[in-house]
Amino acid sequence: MREYLFTVPEELEDERVDKALTLLLEGGCSRSYIARMIKDGLVYVDGAPVKGSFRVKEDAQIRFEMPDQEAPDIPAENIPLDILYEDEDIIVVNKPKGMVVHPGAGHYTGTLVNALLYHCGDSLSGINGVLRPGIVHRIDRDTTGSLVVCKNDAAHRYLAQQLKDHAAQRIYYAICQGALPDSEGMVSTRIGRSPQDRKKMAAGVPYGKAAVTHYRSLEPLRGHTYVECRLETGRTHQIRVHLSSIGHPLLGDTVYGGAGSVQIRTGPNASRTVSLEGQCLHAMTLGFVHPSKGWMRFDAPLPEYFRELLEGLRIQ
Repeated sequence: MREYLFTVPEELEDERVDKALTLLLEGGCSRSYIARMIKDGLVYVDGAPVKGSFRVKEDAQIRFEMPDQEAPDIPAENIPLDILYEDEDIIVVNKPKGMVVHPGAGHYTGTLVNALLYHCGDSLSGINGVLRPGIVHRIDRDTTGSLVVCKNDAAHRYLAQQLKDHAAQRIYYAICQGALPDSEGMVSTRIGRSPQDRKKMAAGVPYGKAAVTHYRSLEPLRGHTYVECRLETGRTHQIRVHLSSIGHPLLGDTVYGGAGSVQIRTGPNASRTVSLEGQCLHAMTLGFVHPSKGWMRFDAPLPEYFRELLEGLRIQ
């Protein structure tokens, strides 16, 4: 038997423990198998055995035992990494567009974790279980930029606490549709699962978590705005939901109302249409207190597609 431990994320607040564990494993086990584990007394929440109908709270610890053969086989893959920094405690990478952070249903290869297993071997924290070794926070598949991964459990706990306390610095650059009403401002709403579509998040839902995004216009573009967003909190899809809620969805974010393509100028009298693959969102700056080296800050350069869009939307 192997023991696994998960920390319940905010988006699974108040879910049944059997469903929450199924989602956390993301295809690693069926819900019926998890139900059997719960019935056999192998699943604990905050140290106590629970029934399948038990509803979990954010940051609760789910611990369970599972036969070795049921653990998904996550292969190490020689995938190039854009490493911004690395030492014995952490590795900071610039994640490319289209890369899933950790394995799940339909994505057991080609993820950041597959690449990290090849690069780091066994030197990754195990707090978040077999599917998420080293992963202390995530960014969406189509979001690019800075992401820190922990190589040991002590570093993982240290950084996870900073993220929980909103002490880490997280600044994103984005291209949103339309002209922002003010050069800078703040969006403060509650964010939770959409009552119409559980795969999406929504602003203003009464059962949601408090979320605050500070934005600042960096540059007006043709029909768009180049914007900086600073996270005060870190809810799922926060920037995407918040900017959409004020009528300025991110370019390419078709999930939350953004356009899937845009026409950019290639010269004074020439233009072309660019089809977009997901939201134009880049995790530019990540700052935190290193477990032994004090405050550190990392800036990930903008990806080529983002720079091309900026240039094309600048040309009048």
